[in-house]
Amino acid sequence: MDAKHLEFLVRRLAGRRVLVLADLVADEFVYGRVERISREAPVLILKHDATDVRLGGGANAVHNIRTLGGRPLPFGVLGRDEHGRRLRTLLREKGITTKGVLAAAGYPTPVKSRILAGRAHSTKQQIVRLDRHALLPPRSAARRAVERALRRFRGPVDGVLVSDYGFGLLDAALVRAAVAFARKRKIPVTVDSRFGLLRFRGMTAVTPNEPEVEEALGITIGHDRRRLEAAGRTLLQRLGCRAVLITRGSDGMALFEPGKAPLHIPIHGTDEVADVTGAGDTVIATFTLALAAGAAPAEAARLANCAGGIVVMKHATATVSADELAAAAREGGER
Repeated sequence: MDAKHLEFLVRRLAGRRVLVLADLVADEFVYGRVERISREAPVLILKHDATDVRLGGGANAVHNIRTLGGRPLPFGVLGRDEHGRRLRTLLREKGITTKGVLAAAGYPTPVKSRILAGRAHSTKQQIVRLDRHALLPPRSAARRAVERALRRFRGPVDGVLVSDYGFGLLDAALVRAAVAFARKRKIPVTVDSRFGLLRFRGMTAVTPNEPEVEEALGITIGHDRRRLEAAGRTLLQRLGCRAVLITRGSDGMALFEPGKAPLHIPIHGTDEVADVTGAGDTVIATFTLALAAGAAPAEAARLANCAGGIVVMKHATATVSADELAAAAREGGER
């Protein structure tokens, strides 16, 4: 696959509209300088330097679609709380519509707080993460409202992305509605599900990481390519999808399509990463946007691999720009 074609595909991402059904998460980074060891317990005492809140979870996938030149249309639920208001403001500041983002009373916006510590002039290292979240109840009015909004949506759209972090929004009925919506319009629909990979069927593609595949199928893959390929074929059959893209960290990616040999893609860049936070969101955002722009799964996978290689070299929850992706695609194509 030549570099010019990959660059051409990156240019085609601009303006593509992707409807995103997602668990929206606040990624909070708390930075502190190490002062001393506490007398109360064998723990560090930090002097607070700064707190940074970023778009996380499915909101990070939304943000990546935007920075790559696409037009994301997020549908999801936030709480009527400080973090919910902050996320809504951040989305609007990035030029992202929030018409499909509902506010639910009694639902706390999911927050992942990462505490990072270091000396005054050193790189801060994550020392602990604190998650705060609750599940949407089974008969949530907010979920029903999101499903109604999806069914009533009449605007132009080129693809659908489902980002399920397990907070109760993306039940089987809502994902079936998303798949039916995409099929009716003859557009691709992708699913990234942290804990419920096997609950859904009929999507165009899924993008699980290797540990998620192992958990879903009850197997251990390790570095055994035969087990990996057997798992990929199993997922294709059980999910009834056109493509399975398994991300493998420093081992790159593996793409599976019916009737084709597996495509093993080595990592882009180096395996000495800075931060893997949100890398999976970047991968599915790029993969989905490329499919929405008319790329074949193999082409979309190569672009997603480049994007993943770029974002893990950045600190905290980060995004990839179209210019960065074009440069990486050019480099990868030339190799």
